[in-house]
Amino acid sequence: MSIENLAAVNGSIASVGYGLAAIGPGIGLGLIFGNSVQAMARQPEAAGLIRTNMFIGLAVTEALALIGIVMPFVFGFK
Repeated sequence: MSIENLAAVNGSIASVGYGLAAIGPGIGLGLIFGNSVQAMARQPEAAGLIRTNMFIGLAVTEALALIGIVMPFVFGFK
């Protein structure tokens, strides 16, 4: 592999890194919402508490996605 090819690949490494970093939060959001809907269906009287905890989990999971989009910019540019 020559230096020219390595330089051409270097520009898209951040995009690949974010694509891989978005997989985890995507799976996490699916689990959070799926399980919270199932819990609300099983215990409708606890829907308010479940919904509150769901939004807390949403915020934490989305923070991971935002960190994943920022880190290639922090470590990618020199």
